[in-house]
Amino acid sequence: MIQNGFSFIAFLILFAGIVVWLENKYEDQGIFKYVPALVIIYFVAMLMSTFNVWEMTESVSGARSAVKSAILPAMIFLMLLRADLRDIFKLGPRLLGTFAASSISIIIGFIISFMIFKDFLAENAALTFGALAGSWSGGTQNMVAVQQALGLKEAGMGYTLLIDSIDYSTWIMFLLALVPIAHKFNEWTNADTSKVDELNEKLNVKNDEIRDVIKFPDMMILLGIGFGLSALAMFAADFLPQNAVLTNTTWTILLVTIAGVIGAMTPLGKIPGSPEISNVLLYTLIALIAANANFAELTQAPIYIISGFVILAIHGIILTTIAKIFKLDLFTCGIASLANIGGVASAPVLAAAYSQSLVPVAILMALLGVILGSGIGISLATILQMI
Repeated sequence: MIQNGFSFIAFLILFAGIVVWLENKYEDQGIFKYVPALVIIYFVAMLMSTFNVWEMTESVSGARSAVKSAILPAMIFLMLLRADLRDIFKLGPRLLGTFAASSISIIIGFIISFMIFKDFLAENAALTFGALAGSWSGGTQNMVAVQQALGLKEAGMGYTLLIDSIDYSTWIMFLLALVPIAHKFNEWTNADTSKVDELNEKLNVKNDEIRDVIKFPDMMILLGIGFGLSALAMFAADFLPQNAVLTNTTWTILLVTIAGVIGAMTPLGKIPGSPEISNVLLYTLIALIAANANFAELTQAPIYIISGFVILAIHGIILTTIAKIFKLDLFTCGIASLANIGGVASAPVLAAAYSQSLVPVAILMALLGVILGSGIGISLATILQMI
């Protein structure tokens, strides 16, 4: 049994590293073909916690809290360094409008689903849905940010990841299955795809200008600025007004989000390595969150999974209706949906299923979700608490 704080942190990072390495080596085989490493890390760490592989001594608990608090804002800042608003605005009103419609339809889905199932869900369901909304508006990093900002306990996070894994996996398979019939959908909506093709050519030229090789100075400056801004944001948050929603953690997240958006429009945004380093922090953070969870607390899993499918069904119906009214193509609708629900990790996969050249469009739309996701999740949780 692990009782030392440093040993606890070292073990979790080693465990997360092994899972990521195995996923990279066997990504098309076994469990990794169906379940992402992030989910495996969470639930295996949760399993180890359930069987007391470590004891939450003062040393372990203190190390977990300190490391978790430190790497969260740094992760968000580094993740946002590729979210250049100037490029995102180039997507144009049609693509941005579809993304907004997708986000709104997801929010509506959350509210309706919560109203239907709230009597069957746990007391903290509003916070669980808020964390899930963070993920389904931006990505896993937003889900973690919302969870920390709202103070959602680990059991609630387990439900969030369960829905995010099962329902999201089903949704992405559904969207990929629609690709071969895109032309029929486009005929049904009378869509015109010329604008998307033109934008994609311009974005490809810019992306080719970013250096591919990550060098030692790149990693040092990114880590230094990331953690330096984390400390500064935590310090500044102490002087800002706080309440049940706007806590110290919430202010810290909002401050680093603003810093990341601004940093993306400076030379910092062109330094290679920020996505990779932020992923290291994200996977470590997921393991740390799961380390205090327990499977015995997951007693209402089926109803949460069903509620997630209701959210997706409402989202799909609304988005399809909008596509018909505004003559949108299936690529635009699918990417807008997955940029929200799947984020940066999976929106490019769907784009590549249409054409490899369309990947930059998907990435930009997903990055917009990264910027907005935390705010959407926190706001939705606040709304649901009032229902």
